[in-house]
Amino acid sequence: MQALLNAIATMDLSTDARRVFHGRGGLYPGCEHWALDAFPPVFVLTSFQPATDDELTAVGAALAQRWQVLAPGQPLNWVYQCRAEGHTGTRLMAGSVPEPHVVTEQGARFLVHVLKGQNHGLFLDMAEGRRWVGAHVAGRARFRVLNLFAYTCAFSVVALQAGARQVVNVDMSHGAIAIGQQNHRLNGLVAGASFLPHDIFSTWGKITRSGPYDLIIVDPPSYQKGSFVATKDYARLMRRLPDLLMPGGHALLCLNAPELGVAFLQDQMRELAPELEWVERVANPAAFADVSADRSLKVLVYRAPD
Repeated sequence: MQALLNAIATMDLSTDARRVFHGRGGLYPGCEHWALDAFPPVFVLTSFQPATDDELTAVGAALAQRWQVLAPGQPLNWVYQCRAEGHTGTRLMAGSVPEPHVVTEQGARFLVHVLKGQNHGLFLDMAEGRRWVGAHVAGRARFRVLNLFAYTCAFSVVALQAGARQVVNVDMSHGAIAIGQQNHRLNGLVAGASFLPHDIFSTWGKITRSGPYDLIIVDPPSYQKGSFVATKDYARLMRRLPDLLMPGGHALLCLNAPELGVAFLQDQMRELAPELEWVERVANPAAFADVSADRSLKVLVYRAPD
């Protein structure tokens, strides 16, 4: 775990939420099961294998030593989450976690919950995707956005801050949508967003009536039993994109499944929505560097004809 300890020893003080160490990218042999994130003022260490007491003690000591340099006199707050099969759990290792816990990213504010559940309310690897949405929406009048699998609606917050006129957020999790509504209020966004806590595949009527859209964001789970399985359900979304997009509109297709490469999306799009033109792949944050571009998060941009 020396690479993780080295990353802690050289990390900078960040006010934004970000990844500090990404062992999952495979660039540090022997550390593939480790990840360290900063959700200021809390660090979250995640292991995909059970960690020993000695390993956790070593990480705690490294964090404490670096924290004394970065923020002398300030308490160190850190959480450990184990995501090994059969050993899942989260515990506070030092300090405390604010309640509510609000973090920032590129000027936006988001609620997170690092002590419960495996997902914390903000996916840090999608930071560049959110940046792309903000830049794409900025300066475009009367822009309409459809945000599918909206989760806690971070894309919606960014789009409205950039000047979008309307964002339709759809997610079957009532809890996630409720947090999304709080995120909008946190950022002073009191108009322009609608929230549909429904299964996307049974809500096409409402989705269609609110369209067509200038931008459609599709960011589904790769595998969620009873909800969405990418290998069979992504195609059902792709078929609908041409009819839901305005002429010249864009679709942002996201997929975080290591076993499915870029070709999985590109081949199906050529077959199911051939009129949409591939534009680019949005780069992932540098902190999420991976030995394989196919294994890492895929964020692809497509454009409808004028």
